[in-house]
Amino acid sequence: MATQKRKFRNLRNLALVILVSSIGYGVYYCWVSFPIISGYGAKVLCSSVFVAGRAEQQVRKEDIASFPLSLGHYTIDYKDSSVTGSVWGLAKTKAIYRSGLGATLVSEWTEQQVREEKFRLAQRPALRTDTLSWPMGDRVADTVPAGLDMAALHSAIDAIFMEKDTAHPIKTRAVIVLYKGQLVGERYAPGFTRDTRLLGWSMSKSITSALIGMLVGDGRLHVDAPAPVPEWKNPDDPRHAITLVNLLQQCSGLQFEENYTKSSDATKMLFERADMGAYTASHPEKDTPGTVWYYSSGNSNIVARIVRQTVGEEGYHAFPYERLFYKTGMYSAVLEPDASGTFVGSSYSYATARDWARFGLLYLNDGVFNGERLLPEGWVRSTATPAPAAPKGKYGYMFWLNAGTKGNPGDRTYPHAPADLFCADGFEGQNVFIIPSRQLVVVRLGLTTHGKFNADRFLGEILGALR
Repeated sequence: MATQKRKFRNLRNLALVILVSSIGYGVYYCWVSFPIISGYGAKVLCSSVFVAGRAEQQVRKEDIASFPLSLGHYTIDYKDSSVTGSVWGLAKTKAIYRSGLGATLVSEWTEQQVREEKFRLAQRPALRTDTLSWPMGDRVADTVPAGLDMAALHSAIDAIFMEKDTAHPIKTRAVIVLYKGQLVGERYAPGFTRDTRLLGWSMSKSITSALIGMLVGDGRLHVDAPAPVPEWKNPDDPRHAITLVNLLQQCSGLQFEENYTKSSDATKMLFERADMGAYTASHPEKDTPGTVWYYSSGNSNIVARIVRQTVGEEGYHAFPYERLFYKTGMYSAVLEPDASGTFVGSSYSYATARDWARFGLLYLNDGVFNGERLLPEGWVRSTATPAPAAPKGKYGYMFWLNAGTKGNPGDRTYPHAPADLFCADGFEGQNVFIIPSRQLVVVRLGLTTHGKFNADRFLGEILGALR
């Protein structure tokens, strides 16, 4: 009898331990996950409505309806131009829209502190783009360049809008094709038009890289010098050896976890920190700079802060617009800042599909646009040169490459596309593909949440339209 009681007591204690552990894990999960859910949903909804001009219900149905975002409750205040997100009343997070700046998550700082920030913003040129010829305007030529099979091109574009697997839809929203600088293909999903600003996610990194290129051209930055990061200025700090090239090539060696399936350095940075660049710069060194390739949005936000510190407060918030966007006709483009005012150079940029194509055209033309050199000579070549530590030769200056494994160029990311392809690439299937050897720029924007978009096959079909 005593033995049975002892067994029962042991089972009861085990059950109690399991119950307490489960409750403890549940509390921990809520503690670390709810701020990510509420912050992500609030930020996406705020930007989609107030920056992109999309209908609230469409965004709720398409962009924030899947699990775990569906756990969140998101309230729009149209008078306040803001969105507040929470999960079961917990982890309340607010995103605010400010004209000329886009949407910003209020993190660590108070809303009043964020709203009281004063910046000099760029003045958009007063012109009508529908009266100007492409690429500075939106008036597209009626003719097409020789060597293009338009029927095959239209077929390839139409195919990417067809949902062959309805259980895993790829949700293409926009496609643009430029051939020999001319806009030859364009299509949008229902609810989207050529005037809809679309989120670039990590294509923002490529924009940030372009801004660095301009400062290098100005002689204000040097890529092989130690990165001018205040936290690393002590020569005895091992991070002092990190160069700007190391950051651009994702070989900084910093200890940083890029994981969006849980609470990580990346999610804390994007959804819980006011100064994202400073947050990442505070991380210790893990590997010798330049020796290990590791994709990190934190590196890009350090670079964005370097741009701010180099340009200075008076001109920083106008700099991308006056030096890049307005010079290339990208009048729709918006870079959004964190709560401290630094552009989130890793993730938060919006532009129309045509403007994303214009960005690609700048790189196709070796940094020259409308007859003016915007990027210094050699910058595009360096951008498209593989980082020595990058596997498959797949990464350059915050652009993805198709160079292939050294000694085996056939082992590359897009085998149906030429090895000189390089691209801006963003979460959920945002791409600006640039193929200099074929004089081609292809833009594809969408909401592919499961990674089923076969970009290689799509590119192969587009290339098949070129005779």
